[in-house]
Amino acid sequence: MTVTRSSGEQEKSSGELWSNQGFRRLFAAASLSHIGSEITFVAMPLVAVIVLDASAAQVGMLWMLKFVAFLTVGLPAGALLDRTRKRWVMVSADMGRALLLGSIPLAWALDTLTIEHLYLVALLTGVGDVFFDVASRSYLPLLVGRKDLLTANSRLSSVEATSTLAGPSVAGYIVQFLSAPIAILIDAVTFAWSALCLFGVRHREARPKRPENSRLIPEIGEGLRFVWRHPLLRPIVIAGALTNLFLTFAIVAVPLVLVRELGLGGGAVGLFFTFGGLGVLLGVSTATWVCRRLGAGQSLWILGLVGIPFGFLVPMMDVGPWQWVASAAWSVIIFRVGHNNVVLVSFRQRVTPDHLLSRMNATMRFVMNGMEAVAAALAGVLATFLGVRTVLWIAAVGLAVAWLPIVFSPLRSMTSFDSAYQGAPVPKEDDRS
Repeated sequence: MTVTRSSGEQEKSSGELWSNQGFRRLFAAASLSHIGSEITFVAMPLVAVIVLDASAAQVGMLWMLKFVAFLTVGLPAGALLDRTRKRWVMVSADMGRALLLGSIPLAWALDTLTIEHLYLVALLTGVGDVFFDVASRSYLPLLVGRKDLLTANSRLSSVEATSTLAGPSVAGYIVQFLSAPIAILIDAVTFAWSALCLFGVRHREARPKRPENSRLIPEIGEGLRFVWRHPLLRPIVIAGALTNLFLTFAIVAVPLVLVRELGLGGGAVGLFFTFGGLGVLLGVSTATWVCRRLGAGQSLWILGLVGIPFGFLVPMMDVGPWQWVASAAWSVIIFRVGHNNVVLVSFRQRVTPDHLLSRMNATMRFVMNGMEAVAAALAGVLATFLGVRTVLWIAAVGLAVAWLPIVFSPLRSMTSFDSAYQGAPVPKEDDRS
């Protein structure tokens, strides 16, 4: 049966969210640990370059090891997490990453730090990232219930967007005045803080029921089939993969256009992506309000349609006013991406039964992060043979059509999350498992 929630009920649900002790602690954990992660995002390669005099190839290997975990252990992580309590996995992942990162400044102080040490830390913290990310997205519906998912995701995404915007600047000052290894030590402390916050959550998660004679490979296959056969999840994963593909094209090409073709400095690149950071922050912060005005599913295709012309302004960037026009257009594009992330994650969590949450989230991460890796390599090849400006035009065309899988799905007419197609059992609003 289709149920449409009134705006008054949505506002009441939003107001009740902060009374949830578990969500308050999860929010506190996310707030500091996201900033810490952004600091390490900048500081880790700087340790390699400044302290160890690493080559470009070694820095590239460091980045690859950081993200390869999503492609190698992402799907098994989902199946394993559906068998166990998520909160303790999150606490363990936080403590493990705190110890791993803490080993870098310790080895630096003892003058024993090597590039192989950084490789190992990057690889293992990447594994921790996978397990924490999948577990946290799967734990949230159990913690707050389905009725508060949109508001909860919006607030958590706002923290992440703010961290992405402010973290690199903070990291730059820390590295300049204290050193890169000390910046990584600060991130280690934030992970320990996150683990402490999550440890104090009073909500007690029930142990998932594990089917008899269950095996890992068939369970992974069950998660893949669930996502692909679901009338809402299939268009979500296709649209997300296409969006990540063409966004990565743009992200790879923009610095090359600004620096090599237009002769601008690194400051112009930073300014351009700062506009994107502001766009995503605004998109995730206003997602609840926009959904209340336009409808949850309807907002996806309306913003997709409105955003089409802005994508074609980015490849037209040039010195002078067109630099600002392209930056503002990028902000609008990323606003839509931020909004869609909040809404689509909420739809995903809303329609997935508890025993498949981790496998669904792992499948999504596997496809979307895998597409980013493919896109980065493909963008380099296309730029070599066709030119970087052509890559930007391809990105503009791709982003103009990436939202079409949503249009041709039941999502396009859904006014609320309660009207989500019952392609899988949806727990009742008061279900906390």
